[in-house]
Amino acid sequence: MNSHTATVDEAGIEAVLEALTDENSRRILEALSEPMSAREIEAACDIPLSTTYRKLKSLSETGLVSERIDVSTPGKQTTRYVTDFDTVTVELNDDGSLRVRVDAGDTGGTPLASTGWRRIGQRS
Repeated sequence: MNSHTATVDEAGIEAVLEALTDENSRRILEALSEPMSAREIEAACDIPLSTTYRKLKSLSETGLVSERIDVSTPGKQTTRYVTDFDTVTVELNDDGSLRVRVDAGDTGGTPLASTGWRRIGQRS
């Protein structure tokens, strides 16, 4: 199994937790069992298109979702979105700090470390 794990820095912890506590972001993540366009996500999640794009931008910035360009139709490009993780783990350390780990697993996406995630450490 090809697995990539990243430990998230303080800003990343807040962004990931915010994304996971946002109902529309969770609905999008749950819908992305396969690559989908923003319009497909809008229809599947019953979320306005403007909100869909805003949430996708936020999810992309956290590294939980990435964009893929689909050129299967000649002369037409469609952006499709995919999840870039299998598991998100939140741990409370003995010193009271939080640690968030994101496991890319076999999602087929780019390893999180190359999408802006770095193994930086723990939040104090």
